[in-house]
Amino acid sequence: MQKSADISNPKAAVLGLQHLLAMYSGSVLVPILIGNGLNFNAEQMTYLVSIDIFMCGVATALQVFANKFFGIGLPVVLGCAVQAVTPLIMIGQKYQIQTMYGAIIAAGIFVFLISGVFAKIRRLFPPLVTGTLITVIGLSLIPVAFQNLGGGDTAAKSYGSLANLGIGVFTVLLILALNVWGRGFIRSIAILIGLVAGTLLAAAFGMVSLTPVAEASWFHVPTPFYFGTPHFELSSIVTMILISLVSMVESTGVFFALGDVVGRKIGEEDLKKGYRAEGLAVLLGGIFNTFPYTTFSQNVGLVQLSGIKTRKPVIYSAGFLILLGLLPKVGALATIIPSPVLGGAMLVMFGMVAVQGIRMLQQVDFHNDKNLLVAAISIGLGLGVTVQPDIVQFLPKTLQLFLSSGILMASLSAVVLNWLFNNKEPQPELETADGLNERDDEDGAGAAPAESVADAAAPTEAIAETPGASDQDVPQDTEDTKKQ
Repeated sequence: MQKSADISNPKAAVLGLQHLLAMYSGSVLVPILIGNGLNFNAEQMTYLVSIDIFMCGVATALQVFANKFFGIGLPVVLGCAVQAVTPLIMIGQKYQIQTMYGAIIAAGIFVFLISGVFAKIRRLFPPLVTGTLITVIGLSLIPVAFQNLGGGDTAAKSYGSLANLGIGVFTVLLILALNVWGRGFIRSIAILIGLVAGTLLAAAFGMVSLTPVAEASWFHVPTPFYFGTPHFELSSIVTMILISLVSMVESTGVFFALGDVVGRKIGEEDLKKGYRAEGLAVLLGGIFNTFPYTTFSQNVGLVQLSGIKTRKPVIYSAGFLILLGLLPKVGALATIIPSPVLGGAMLVMFGMVAVQGIRMLQQVDFHNDKNLLVAAISIGLGLGVTVQPDIVQFLPKTLQLFLSSGILMASLSAVVLNWLFNNKEPQPELETADGLNERDDEDGAGAAPAESVADAAAPTEAIAETPGASDQDVPQDTEDTKKQ
């Protein structure tokens, strides 16, 4: 294992840039989707993207620089949670933007406070529940992708034009080609390459305006409560808490995977500090008007691929993200991507989200009729109210937000039914390879080896039996771990 002192600063910086690029497209796409869904203007979109990039760096730093209160101290990168897109748009449309950020703040506080007991709570989210929820999230986002593929505005005369469809299809085909024939790092940034190439093609057809870039300032300071004082609404808060719980389940798998890669035992105290850092990141996201943050497991593959298992490259990556977030012109570049290009990338991305959910469900024994009923009813309820939200139009407004949310309905149904049917039966753990914010790579660029991943997904007690870390840059075992 290579020590931090053996890595030169230039090499660490290059590896840090690779970490940034691996997560950049997936993270930047979240503010673009939410901003478009809430009809933000160019100035608001520029701020949204810039501050999101900045907060990705801050969130990563909270995890990397461990202390006795928070931070797991592993080479982990944090970015926007894609599973938060649909519920945040729904809350913003149903109520207002300030309500959306109030819900994020409340969810961050909740995650921070329950960090110590989540090792028990997370058992309520086995693959049956998490896979069902992720499948519903992915499928409910597909119509949004198609709307953008046609041009975004369904009332526009150009909606569905050959130019829009052609550029969107080009983006899809390029992403597919890179995933099929690309290798290593190129394959891991296929979405980013597709967005750039699609935008260049659209520019050749006169569909790109650089006005937002020209009008954006060169430097800005992040502003708390940029969109106004947050409002707190119960159903919105519950929705975001459920999304945060799903993110915590995925983060658990990533923590175990990285612990296995760097040769460090992960104890309950480590998990607690990791959850606390994630809760702080979500809280700060609400205060600075961005979004919930979670661990990106594709970066686990980059750690494994590079062979550099220290935190130094990730520290550089966090620094780069913070620096880029202070430059609005960089953020404005992401806002000029035409809707058909976004639609093409979204079609691939959200389709993959749905398939990741299905992969999680592969761990479930569907020969058991109880499991079959839990998934069938939950997916049916989730997609049903997503397609026909007006079915609850005569209910009180608060109940409407609860019952018209496909994600919330699927979550509650899956958790409750699974607890009723399977509370006395052992449930399999979520495998890291099936995480949502993750890419597989047969060449080793996007995922850890199968054995590492399988071991990483094991319970804490099994992980604790692995040898201790030999890397001086990786923090030593906590007192809680030593007691084991």
